[in-house]
Amino acid sequence: MNLPKRYTITSALPYANGLKHIGHLAGAYIPADIYVRYLRAQKRDVVFVCGSDEHGAAITIQAMKEGTTPREIVDKYHEIIKQNFKDLGISFDIYHRTTAPIHHETAQEFFTALNDNRDLEQKETEQFYDEEAQSFLADRYIVGTCPVCGNNNAFGDQCEVCGTSLSPEMLINPRSTLSGNAPVKRTTTHWYLPLNKHEAFLREWILEEHKDDWKTNVLGQCKSWLDAGLQPRAVTRDLDWGIKVPLPNAEGKVLYVWFDAPIGYISATKQWAIDNSKDWKPYWYDKDTKLVHFIGKDNIVFHCIIFPVMLKLHGNILPANVPANEFMNLEGDKMSTSRGWSIEMEEYINDWVKKDNGESMADVLRYYLTTISPETKDSEFTWKGFQEANNSELGNIFGNFVNRTFVLMHKLCKGKVPRLHADVLDDADRNMFADIENTTAKVENFIEGYRFRDALFEVIDLARKGNRYMQDKQPWIVARQTTEEGQPTVEAQKLIDNCMHVCLQLTANLAILINPFLPFTAKKLCYMMKVVDKMLDWENAGKAKLLSIGYSLREPQILFRKVEDSEINAQLEKLKEKSKKVEESKKEDTAGKAPVTDNQQTAVNNEQPESTKVKPEITFDDFAKIDLKVGTILSAEKVQKADKLLKLQIDLGFETRTIVSGIALHFQPEEIVGKQVTIVANLAPRKMRGIESNGMILMAEDTAGKLHFINPEQKIDEGSGVS
Repeated sequence: MNLPKRYTITSALPYANGLKHIGHLAGAYIPADIYVRYLRAQKRDVVFVCGSDEHGAAITIQAMKEGTTPREIVDKYHEIIKQNFKDLGISFDIYHRTTAPIHHETAQEFFTALNDNRDLEQKETEQFYDEEAQSFLADRYIVGTCPVCGNNNAFGDQCEVCGTSLSPEMLINPRSTLSGNAPVKRTTTHWYLPLNKHEAFLREWILEEHKDDWKTNVLGQCKSWLDAGLQPRAVTRDLDWGIKVPLPNAEGKVLYVWFDAPIGYISATKQWAIDNSKDWKPYWYDKDTKLVHFIGKDNIVFHCIIFPVMLKLHGNILPANVPANEFMNLEGDKMSTSRGWSIEMEEYINDWVKKDNGESMADVLRYYLTTISPETKDSEFTWKGFQEANNSELGNIFGNFVNRTFVLMHKLCKGKVPRLHADVLDDADRNMFADIENTTAKVENFIEGYRFRDALFEVIDLARKGNRYMQDKQPWIVARQTTEEGQPTVEAQKLIDNCMHVCLQLTANLAILINPFLPFTAKKLCYMMKVVDKMLDWENAGKAKLLSIGYSLREPQILFRKVEDSEINAQLEKLKEKSKKVEESKKEDTAGKAPVTDNQQTAVNNEQPESTKVKPEITFDDFAKIDLKVGTILSAEKVQKADKLLKLQIDLGFETRTIVSGIALHFQPEEIVGKQVTIVANLAPRKMRGIESNGMILMAEDTAGKLHFINPEQKIDEGSGVS
């Protein structure tokens, strides 16, 4: 394998407009950090850059919410986010910011180069304008009704309820967030990047050159954009907050945030190079540099289509890979800070890392997020899953093996690394050494292929094999074969020495292999083994002789404490309370504001019970599309690792359906078998916890929050229609 001379690794720049949740962490930052730590252990030349995205409408909107200035907002959240990443072990070489002077200069130079080369187009267009505020409106300054799901507060660029990408023109009854008035159209001039002129290049580069090494989800989204036809995209905006367009005829215009933000990777590299007396240019111009962007799926179009066009026009290298992840959900719902249904990094650090006065819980989060990483499809974080990952996998497998090894080494080998006796070496010993070597090769291949979840599984599986090996060898039983003086016989001591020697060498290898994933744990293992961090260099992985014979080691330390049920229940309750408070806050914000039209219905009456609210009117034709049928529950069982879900088999007369229903907190499985229920029979199938659910049970919720079945008064034939 021909290795590149150097690597430029980037993680998506987070908006400095608020706290970031663990879904962000799982998508773009932990995978990148694993990859970078592996590259560093390989002694490869790598720079890992990131920083705060500090321009755009999201910043100014947050400033209005907090009654302050955009500068104070970005200064506040930049420092918090930067510290959060550090506390969770994300090892950026530089965490920069786009308000830095060097970034403004770099972005303006980039724009000027493209404009001078006539790669940009200047066009006069009509855009939304708030007459009262006397301001053109960025997409995020316009809200209205989503044409897809009916959400009355969808933004002009995206609906945060259904996730649909929008434009202000698509909104029903758009209104300005500045004044609440309906905006008007006014003429303005902007500069555009004509993406349509680069479709042929993008098709060849993405769909041909990278068809075998890019993720299918990335290729699929790119193909969808290309097949739909690319359009010119504005690179400037009418805003006060941002990087000024460096032209004399561009008063009041700034660079569009999507244009300036990815250039932040380059300006961050420049600053890193200055700080470390290096030349930054090879990391962005040398063809022998491997550029990799780690992002979430919502950033695919920017990093796979738009930014590559910019880079190509500017003469920079193109990304070798963009291993984008899908989204991570939380306890059965989409993770969303705006709805209070999220776990912020800051929140996790305060509740677990600082409370424990240690870093092991940072590694626990890194571990669990990696094991459920949404590498090819959406995944789900649950607190019960987090607990099981810590207790059953890290504690009972990895931590248990290390602890037993050190305890027995001190008890049976006087706290020193025993020698290996060739005359009693058996197949089990040799196989264990072979497993260490084979696992190292597997982990390498998986990390190189951005399959971090599989790589981590191999490391834990190696520890599992170590536990099995020790259990088969049973050195504590062998130690009972003693002489008249009560000491193990010579033969017994040899067998004990060999077992403990193998286990200690395995522990040293586990430290190296786990280091990219759980860096704090790896350092703790080095402390216990009394070795310097240099032992973690990848060249040592797979070796059978890492710890010297006769070397004394420290007493064992507990690597992972047990997470109690009470802690998990407290987190679940906290999540519900946080979500409830956010909803109540939204209702308070709505109270007293100007009335909304019928097409902008919102829950302005805070006194109205949830059960009495009526959803927007539908037509008879809408209702006629729903196929309601009666069925009988044949069986019910709880879905593993999902407190709310029951898996039901329902007899519809003409077939038996599997339906997953969120009713486990209200009914015991055995008490509902035989009950008749009404289901929506023509609902599109949906996978929940890996189980395909083919329908939905109709339930009624009373004012106390208790669920009740909607079933016929008397038993009727399965499959009967409801009308």
